[in-house]
Amino acid sequence: MSAKEKEFAKLIKDNQGLIIKVSRLYTNTLEDEQDLFQEIVLQLWRSYDSFKGQSKISTWMYRVALNTAITLFRKKTKSPQTDELMDFHHSEFLEIDDEKQQHISTLYKVIKMLPNVERAIVTMYLDDLPYRDIAENLGITEVNARVKMNRLKKTLKQLMEKHA
Repeated sequence: MSAKEKEFAKLIKDNQGLIIKVSRLYTNTLEDEQDLFQEIVLQLWRSYDSFKGQSKISTWMYRVALNTAITLFRKKTKSPQTDELMDFHHSEFLEIDDEKQQHISTLYKVIKMLPNVERAIVTMYLDDLPYRDIAENLGITEVNARVKMNRLKKTLKQLMEKHA
């Protein structure tokens, strides 16, 4: 394995939680989640040489992951959509009790109800990305990202209460 491939493999390993989160929020089945994960990694590899370091690596990875997810989501609109929420277990990332797991599952379910851009904002917010990075990824102003997130907090709270 070349030095570049080793560097990329480490990057993926260090940030696989980010990729899993995006994959999980834009799919409905474990199989689709795994396919999207692989597609995101492929797109990251294809664009790895073009990363200039002008933003944080996580910001660039989010941009590629979200663009890949949204592109695939649009292509799959021909297939029937379900509201089923698969029970995902990424034990290496989550070791929590059943009540917290249920709360997280409900949160993922209601996030999936949001339109793509709002879903992306929430995903990045939950990963503690600064509003500046969220705005940069989505091509909006930082103020707009803050306003959207404040509105989304209210929407998510209402949806969580409704689906709890």
